Amino acid sequence: MTAVRCVDLCKTYRQGDQDVKALDHVSIDIAEGGFVCLSAPSGGGKTTLLNAIGGLDKPDRGEVYIAGQRIDNLGKGELAELRLSRIGFVFQAFNLIPVLSARENVEFVMQVQGVAATERRIRSTEILEEVGLAGLEDRRPAQMSGGQQQRVAVARAIVSRPALVLADEPTANLDSKTSDGLMGLFAELNRHHKTTFIIATHDQRVMGYAKRLIRMLDGRIVDDIEQHAS
Repeated sequence: MTAVRCVDLCKTYRQGDQDVKALDHVSIDIAEGGFVCLSAPSGGGKTTLLNAIGGLDKPDRGEVYIAGQRIDNLGKGELAELRLSRIGFVFQAFNLIPVLSARENVEFVMQVQGVAATERRIRSTEILEEVGLAGLEDRRPAQMSGGQQQRVAVARAIVSRPALVLADEPTANLDSKTSDGLMGLFAELNRHHKTTFIIATHDQRVMGYAKRLIRMLDGRIVDDIEQHAS
């Protein structure tokens, strides 16, 4: 089954007195259970493509499908529901809620989804242990290192068991050891739960984990390579 389909996506931004094509007739299919890295220089289009797939940004033209459902024409409420039920996001800036503990940040999405308190507690405990944060459940973001905060963000993204995880430069704030640990976790989730991952990155080490590497330049796909993940 196709997890993501993009058909002839175009997106232009105005920068000063110039038009910049962030997406220039981009079409891709990503199978369910894929582990894909998007690579591009700054301004190459990878984050714009990721945002279009996640319904965070609408293309000027073209169509986006998630598990067969067209999403580029949905309203804000429908998109919010789709993201809540099907997509996990990992942002470079973490986007944690500073007044909440690690556990409360992880449980937040489940709370919005209406998951019972007992189930939220069980699942948050399990996922925080899985990402190496057992014993740090009650710490707030300001009491944690950058790597620990990123792990909380990852735990929050995957605790609700989304079919699709979108990650934008997830290792940008991490040292090499923590980066390898995070990517190993992504790879394990991909193998055992068939979670589809699409990761925008500059990091060559991250690209080594991908089953498929898509390179972009000036809003276009210039390479689409199947590879053996490390």
